[in-house]
Amino acid sequence: MSINLPISSLTLPSVGGVGSAGGAPGVAGAAPSGGVDFASFLKEMASNTVNSLQAGEAMSIAGIQGKATTQQVVEAVMQAEQSLHAAVAIRDKVVGAYLEISRMSI
Repeated sequence: MSINLPISSLTLPSVGGVGSAGGAPGVAGAAPSGGVDFASFLKEMASNTVNSLQAGEAMSIAGIQGKATTQQVVEAVMQAEQSLHAAVAIRDKVVGAYLEISRMSI
């Protein structure tokens, strides 16, 4: 499974006008038209992960009932496993970023 992360289309919301005056160029807080905000991206990623896990579980049950081949079961379970690993890696990065930000002095 390859993870298609549309990094170029991600936008971050403005936080209290940060970046609007004297900040880095292009970081004025305005989202480009057609961009996806970070919260929506995470929500979609979590939803896709849950769907993948449910599909793997359903295929496993179908395999036990003799309605699916071993190859189909293995492919579905491997897809679910990869989705879960990606979700855990993203969660770890988000938690790490939060901890780093919380350690910053104001």
